Formats: sequence, C-alpha cells, structure tokens
Amino acid sequence: MKKFDIPKSYRSSFISSIKTHRNLKDPKKNDFQPTLLDCGHVHFYIARHFGFCYGVENAIEIAYRTIEENPGKRIFLLSEMIHNPGVNDDLTNLGIRFIMDTSGNQIVKWEELDKKDIVIIPAFGTTLEIEKILSEKGIDPYQYNTTCPFVEKVWNRSKSLADDDCTIIIHGKSTHEETRATFSHSKVSGKSIIIKNISEAKIIGSVILKEISKVEFYKSFYGKISDGFNVESDLEKIGVVNQTTMLATETQEIADYLKEVMIEKYGIENLKEHFADTRDTLCYATNDNQEATYGLLQTDLDFAIVVGGYNSSNTRHIVELCEKKLPTYFISSEDKILNQMEIKHFDINEKKEVITKNYIPDSAPVKIALTSGASCPDSVVETVLRKILSFYDDVKDIDEVASEVIS
Repeated sequence: MKKFDIPKSYRSSFISSIKTHRNLKDPKKNDFQPTLLDCGHVHFYIARHFGFCYGVENAIEIAYRTIEENPGKRIFLLSEMIHNPGVNDDLTNLGIRFIMDTSGNQIVKWEELDKKDIVIIPAFGTTLEIEKILSEKGIDPYQYNTTCPFVEKVWNRSKSLADDDCTIIIHGKSTHEETRATFSHSKVSGKSIIIKNISEAKIIGSVILKEISKVEFYKSFYGKISDGFNVESDLEKIGVVNQTTMLATETQEIADYLKEVMIEKYGIENLKEHFADTRDTLCYATNDNQEATYGLLQTDLDFAIVVGGYNSSNTRHIVELCEKKLPTYFISSEDKILNQMEIKHFDINEKKEVITKNYIPDSAPVKIALTSGASCPDSVVETVLRKILSFYDDVKDIDEVASEVIS
C-alpha cells in the first residue's frame, strides 16, 4: 500500500505502530478481533481497522501539495474534502474556500471563478455537469482531482452494467456527494435509479411484479431516476452497485431480494438474462472497518465511543452496528467529553447532539470499545483516549502499554 505525505498532526504517537504491528502479524486480514490496551482501571478495545483510508490520505496529500505549490493563487474545493470537520477547518484556515456545501447548495457563485483559479475535486468525486461548468470556465477539472479510485471503480462497474443492457440500481443516499456523482456518471451510460434501503428496493420489486402501479413508482423515485425512465421496459434487466460507504449487509440484502424477484418473474432458468449478479462495490476500507466492528462487538464491553464527522456516512454505519449491542457515543472530538460524568454526543436518530450523564459505569475495569470512521485522523482518536485516561490517577501510561502490546 502506498505511503502518503500527510501532516504529522493527523498521526498518532502510538496508533500507527499498533496498526503496523497487526498488519505484519495478520497480512491477510483473517483476524478482526480488537487490540486490548490494558491501562489498569480502564481497558480500551481498539478496533482492528479504523481511521484514514487510501482515498482520504490521497486527497489530503493532493490538497496540501496544491497549497504549497501555488502560493498567491485562489484555491477552491468543490465541497468538503472529506467528512471530517477538523480536516476541513485546517484547509479553510490555509485559505481554501468551499464552492458548495455537502448538499450541493452554492456558497461561491460560478460567476466568481475564472481560469486562473484552482479547483480541487474532493474524494467523493463530482458530477459531469460540474465538470462541464469548470471546463467552460477554462479550469481543468482533472488537474487537481482527488476522486477516490474506489469511487471510480463503481463508475466503471456501472458502465459495464449499462453496456450489458442493465438498468443500474445504486444503493446510496441521493443527497450524498458520492451518490450524486455516481448517478451523474451512470445515467449517461444507461438507465439508473437511486435507492436508499430495502424498503425502496421492495417498491421496485412490487412494480416489477405488477403489484403496484407505475404512478406510485414514479412518485416514490421522483428526482432519483434517469431522464426518460420507462418503468414498463427499463426494469427487465437490472444490476446493483453501491455508494462505497454503505453497509455491506444492506447492499447484499437488496441484491438478494431483487434477485428473488427476478426469479419469481422470469424463472431461475432465465435469471442471467434479467439480473447481473454483481459483487458488492463497497471500498476495501469500509468493508474492513465494518468487519472490524463486528469483531469488536464480540467482546464483553461497557460502552463504545465512535469518533468522526457527524455527516460521515461510513462512520454513521459503524455507530448503527455498535448501537445494536451496547451504549454508543458518537463524537467528533475529545472536546465532546465534557467531564467524567457527562458526554455530548450525536444521536443519529434525533439528528442532533445530546448530553448523556453517568456514561462511564462505576466498575473496574471499565471496558471501552474505541473506533472511528475512514475520514477521522488517528490523532483525534488518541486525544479521545487520553481524555478519558485523564480522569483517573491509577492508570498505566498509554505509551508504555502500547509498547508492551507491540513487543
């Protein structure tokens, strides 16, 4: 795996060493059990995989190199580089301006840009429509392009489905930058639909089996189907791809369900003519992080802390997995740990921050699961860990504990 040149402030004093140690011991990733950091009164169980992925480090390296190589020039990002508030704040503090917010709402008008400006494409990629706008202004949309290669892989898979006369069903969130970009690329190749979950997949299944009217279909997927979509003919052959940060189990459930619908409609002997049995297009890091979360949850734990940006899709899915088994606190930084008695965390159901009291149980040892999303720096995870340790006088030094684990 390529090593990227990213700011040292994003690295941890000991987490990288633990990750390297685990990778050397288990290069084929067969062991998803967590790493125990026994600090005495507090036991931290660190997920086997978490933190910056290939696409994120690549994007950060390009962004910082662009700033360094272009002093005095105006530099813009189409939207957030990644879904992490600290990283994005660092970039804005260096003078980078965002053109849009994460929902695609304009912050800087296109008219304000000229061909002398630099525009960085974020890791999520962008739409063909935006690429055209930039090109017409004389700005090369590919010169400072940080689109994750795993996102581009989904685009290529979508095209191959379209070339095989399949309608492309995209499992993703229609408002997410990556899914908007994927939809833009896929719909020029073939008919495309965005679905969020199994419930929406069942609407597609029902219309294929003629259990609901096409009017209900068009109402349900308004703004989420390609132009000229014909429900009578464009659902005869389908294939599924996904936003790279979705839950693998959900994508598989959707694909399995639609496969069964096609068997019911056309018979198993004709399945290949109506359903492309694609492999999950989840990126390796999302898949590893989710598998590591399942491994983490096999441990007897008191609660979990998940660190990351609140608008990070892959981080939210980790939170969802943890919440099914134990109390889980989704925080963006150590500042959200107010004290030993209170923690301010994001409730993904209420979609707001809440404060929970007495979140640390009065037991010994306290067993805490700790992990993060793919856009969270290891340094932030370390500060969270140290913040909790600071509440206790009788704990071991974390650097010594980490060294013992590695040795």
